[in-house]
Amino acid sequence: MYTLSQCRAQVAASGIYKFMNLHPSARIASLGGINVSIIDKDLNLSLQNPALINTEMRRQVAFNTVNFVSDINLGYAAYAFGYGPGTCTVGLQYINYGKFQGASATGVPTGTFTAGEYNLHISYGRQFKRFSYGSSLKLIYSNMNVAKSTGIATDLGTAYRSKDSLFTAGLVVKNLGYQLTTYTAGNREKLPFEIQAGFSKKLKHMPLRLSVTAHNLQKFDLTYNNPNKPGQQTDLATGEPVVEKITFADKAMRHLIIGSELLLSKNFHFRFGYNHMRRKEMTIEGKRGMVGFAWGFGIRLNRFLISYGSSSFYIGQNTNHFSFAANLNDFRRKIKVQPNPGSGK
Repeated sequence: MYTLSQCRAQVAASGIYKFMNLHPSARIASLGGINVSIIDKDLNLSLQNPALINTEMRRQVAFNTVNFVSDINLGYAAYAFGYGPGTCTVGLQYINYGKFQGASATGVPTGTFTAGEYNLHISYGRQFKRFSYGSSLKLIYSNMNVAKSTGIATDLGTAYRSKDSLFTAGLVVKNLGYQLTTYTAGNREKLPFEIQAGFSKKLKHMPLRLSVTAHNLQKFDLTYNNPNKPGQQTDLATGEPVVEKITFADKAMRHLIIGSELLLSKNFHFRFGYNHMRRKEMTIEGKRGMVGFAWGFGIRLNRFLISYGSSSFYIGQNTNHFSFAANLNDFRRKIKVQPNPGSGK
């Protein structure tokens, strides 16, 4: 006699090219990992929601680097330029998984190799009154030594800004696409499709901006029951693990990321974020620490904007994000026109 049982896996375990969900930006990391609603001149926001692209980003360059876990490194570089009434951004997002020792099926060493994945995107954003819209085209390449894959995807986003610019909101559909070439013949896999929405509110009489972002809206239940976790109880009648009861509120909270920015001056911002799903999935039973929390700051030095972000993914391990940005227009020399002595002027 056979019985059917329901199995649920973590969302992070499904799909390919998951590195695209790890944003290297120090600001995004310190706000909890995702933000699709802040509208300002931060070029890194174009990778979160193409509708956030605006004319203030033109001629801006940005570089981001992260020492993620062990010798795994993330990075992102981008440039923005005007295109008609809108603005285009071109960027390269990558992850380097480090160096590995190869071996044959019999265990004979075959030398070392590296693995990495890359996302080259071009994005376009345009404003229409208090609304904006944008889209991104992504070309994806994944190299896992002998296993290689390519893919194509698009992001579609929209955003809204209130008349006083104190309230902004955004919605984005991410990673609509197709795996062009597969890692193994006949095994085509899905891309990490996701719907995200959020809003940001700057307080009128305080230098504080609050953001709430909802992710994975295409699926409500993001919970995962681990049958092997310490202290797992077993049903004496069936011999099966007792399924943990998870409340509706907990399921809803796993979709939310809360971030805040203390805008102390035009040249210094302090940031804080909380990711509930990360805290629930990455903590060790009885040892939660600061997992799920993040913080960081941004400081302007002369013509450069430098940001730092720290995120806690598990006990005793924080990721360090560094971002550098500048607008090339700030480096233009002002040339004074000398009057012509013979002109009488």
